[in-house]
Amino acid sequence: MELNEGWSIHPNGGGMVHDTASVAESAYIGPNAQVYGDARVYGNARVYGDARVYGNARVYGNAHVYGDARVYGNAYVSGDARVYGSAQVYGDVRVYGNAHVYDNAQVYGDAYVSGNAYVYGNARVSCDAWASGDAHVSGDAYVSGNAHVSGNAHVSGNARVYGNAYVYGSARVYDNAHVYGDAYVYGDALVSCDARVYGDAYVYGSARVYDNAQVYGDAQVYGDARVYGDAHVYGDAHVYGDAWDQSPPQLQCGRWMACVPERGVVAVGCQIHPINNWSENIDDIASGHEATEQELEMVRHFVTMVKALGFGDES
Repeated sequence: MELNEGWSIHPNGGGMVHDTASVAESAYIGPNAQVYGDARVYGNARVYGDARVYGNARVYGNAHVYGDARVYGNAYVSGDARVYGSAQVYGDVRVYGNAHVYDNAQVYGDAYVSGNAYVYGNARVSCDAWASGDAHVSGDAYVSGNAHVSGNAHVSGNARVYGNAYVYGSARVYDNAHVYGDAYVYGDALVSCDARVYGDAYVYGSARVYDNAQVYGDAQVYGDARVYGDAHVYGDAHVYGDAWDQSPPQLQCGRWMACVPERGVVAVGCQIHPINNWSENIDDIASGHEATEQELEMVRHFVTMVKALGFGDES
């Protein structure tokens, strides 16, 4: 076979290696694969199929790059990682451990994919984002910014996780849902449809947020709560029970936020009681908290409003 100037055949596998690249004798370069630029392949790494490794990329350890995959830029693929299909790994990325990146997935920027994480379909992991543990990022999902997806979490469909958001545990974010800002979604929580979770919000436990619902600010949705429809949960509200298809009421009552964490219950600061208890014993509940008369009046107003809106009865 006649070679273009600067190219040679690697003795272990018969693939093509440019003079500017460095490939160890222990590494395998398959007959249709190419390594060029300032790339390095060493250890027991394998590059085969129609794969290309170039730029300043490094492939080493027991890593495999194959199919039509491309690894370039300053990317490192190491450990027992696999990059295959038509996947692209580039920039200053690190893919290691037992991680898999495949199909048409792209990992770029300064992103990390590690552990037993899988990135596939048309998914993108970029910027300074992490996919680790047993996480799956798939479909047309994007994980970017400083976001972390870890544990057994799945991000799929057209979902977006970005900013400083964390999705972990066995949480699922899918469809067109967005999780961003400094939000956390974890446990067995599900965020789906066109829902948004952002700010410093937390969604966890077995909670579900879906349809066009939004959870934001410092709000927390947890337990078996369901937030859906056009409902908004925000501020310092805590919702942990029942299903909500409309925004539960809340009000800043002086120094304390008042909200309805579940039907028939009112929370004011750390005091959480059945609504009738507030109506009958507000002075006793407030004793020791140095509440002003104005603050007490605001709480009474809130309790009246909750009853009038139909949130005062247990579901």
